[in-house]
Amino acid sequence: MQEWKGRFSESCRAALATALVQARTQTAPWQWSLMETAAMLHAGQASSAELTAACLARVQAANGGPPSFDGAPQSVNAWARLYPELAMASAQAADRMLSSGDPSPLLCGIPLGIKDVIAIAGLPLTASSRVLEGNTATEDSAIWAGLRAHGMVPLGHTHLHEFANGATSDQVGNPFDLRLSAGGSSAGSAAALATGMVTAALGTDTGGSLRVPAALCGVATIKPTYGRVPLAGVIPMAPSRDTAGPMGRTVEDCSVLLHAMLSDADGVPPAEAFANGAHHLPVVPRAGARPLQGTRIAMTDRTHGLALDADVAQAVLRVRELAMALGAEVVDLPAPRSLLSADDLALLLYPEAWAYHRQHVPERLHLYRPAVRDTVEKASRTYALTDYIATRERRDLETLAWDRWMAEQRVDVVLEPTVHYVARPRGRGYGAASGTGSLNAVSLPRQWNILGYPVVAMPVGLGANTGLPVGVSLVARRLGEHALVQAALDLQTALVDGAQALQRRLWPPTPGA
Repeated sequence: MQEWKGRFSESCRAALATALVQARTQTAPWQWSLMETAAMLHAGQASSAELTAACLARVQAANGGPPSFDGAPQSVNAWARLYPELAMASAQAADRMLSSGDPSPLLCGIPLGIKDVIAIAGLPLTASSRVLEGNTATEDSAIWAGLRAHGMVPLGHTHLHEFANGATSDQVGNPFDLRLSAGGSSAGSAAALATGMVTAALGTDTGGSLRVPAALCGVATIKPTYGRVPLAGVIPMAPSRDTAGPMGRTVEDCSVLLHAMLSDADGVPPAEAFANGAHHLPVVPRAGARPLQGTRIAMTDRTHGLALDADVAQAVLRVRELAMALGAEVVDLPAPRSLLSADDLALLLYPEAWAYHRQHVPERLHLYRPAVRDTVEKASRTYALTDYIATRERRDLETLAWDRWMAEQRVDVVLEPTVHYVARPRGRGYGAASGTGSLNAVSLPRQWNILGYPVVAMPVGLGANTGLPVGVSLVARRLGEHALVQAALDLQTALVDGAQALQRRLWPPTPGA
């Protein structure tokens, strides 16, 4: 029986055993998923230094040149900055921890891409903006402080739509077609994962910023319940909706990384985070032919009025049929009526954004990219506190209506497209089209930030018409991550052909390429 260098639950050991077998079928270390990487490291069959060097080499091969501010038409440009010296030093420290004989955290030695709004003490923090050029973080963010204690390796900061204020991220190319958008705002993290430049990544989400790029780049993510992940040391967008979460190639990768983030917030020692299967998020699908038996999944009319791309519609239909085959009851239900107007949504954004950006105006207003500058100028206007409070009250009533609807209709999970279209043409320079594209992209996902509900966004595969990634989202009530992740894991097992198709498109078959 395989011996592992950590205190792991029975389900975690089962996941590691499966991952170890899968890792041995890959041709290069950068192709390993997070769980496969953890299995190789904890089985003593690879070192973090070896893996980190492989990821850095993969960046050189796949990024399309060194990191740049504006990107280029022929580059992915996932990275704002790389930290090779720090990464290798951290990897060597992780290897010492793994070989010490003491139980090591599950994530020890795993390279991580970190969105450029999440602070690492002593390193630049720029939100992919010239406004913050020369800015250096003085303290670790709460998120990184926790993951550093787990022994994770910071490979670099990833690009984003400037200040996380949009969903196009024009400086980042979609790995499946560099002429297309990688989405946003966490585009660099998604693109780095899709191309195998990094094993796991972090992003943030205010209206879809984790989920939109995950869908367009063919990776997975979990937007946790609002408030569960501490945001100290993260540059804000709209604090009443902001959250941070994991990105990975699989749902189990995201589950493991999210649980580490949550256990840090709860004060659980890193080496104990995965010791009790009753306490950590699920990491393996349930056994049996009908694991979703007893799960009630709703599909709503929220997509009505949106022009769904054919590939997206087909992906949702496929997942619906798979869910039913796995035992779920799938029902069509009208969604609760929205109480928030377009003006309300603006009022929930601009005053909150101004609380941060006022420090940069007017002196540095000219340094913002055009579409983001427009947001900052609108945020600088005077808004009545009474109007803001009234809008927050309507938001609370809408949340209550959804809570009641979920309970009365006995809905466990809502299934819908993550984005209603496949990747669109990539913009240049954050012009007016970037703002319009951002609003279109978040038509579906922003609702779940308004309600604070957790969401798993997962890839389905490549669309038959476009050959581009398509994905779906599963949504649950607040604090419902455990059952939500389990349902997603169960579904993911039936989508393995889609995952393999995504990888075949981007990963060369030769070792080390």
